[in-house]
Amino acid sequence: QVQLVESGGGLVQPGGSLRLSCAVSGTIFSIWTMGWYRQAPGKQRELVAGITSGGSTNYADSVKGRFTISRDNAKNTVNLQMNNLKPEDTAAYYCNKMTSTWDSWGQGTQVTVSS
Repeated sequence: QVQLVESGGGLVQPGGSLRLSCAVSGTIFSIWTMGWYRQAPGKQRELVAGITSGGSTNYADSVKGRFTISRDNAKNTVNLQMNNLKPEDTAAYYCNKMTSTWDSWGQGTQVTVSS
């Protein structure tokens, strides 16, 4: 069974930075396009960034230029470097496969941006 473990969230001030990490196990990780998603209270879960097995990336307009997604296939991890954080980035962040997500989501990691 695929397991997803997100980490790295926390409380930061506006303009600050965080680096999230997602550890993936139970699958041949390197072949999948992976994404970071987020969900704020009362809102739909949205895709923030994606990265293909070959390293091509895409970003939501709201985070473009501030966030960078990367992957380390040797470590089975997907990372999200978040810079210049804004209060509207506050959400629970999750990783999962793109196009067709795995049924089991991880616990997520909370990012709170507040002064």
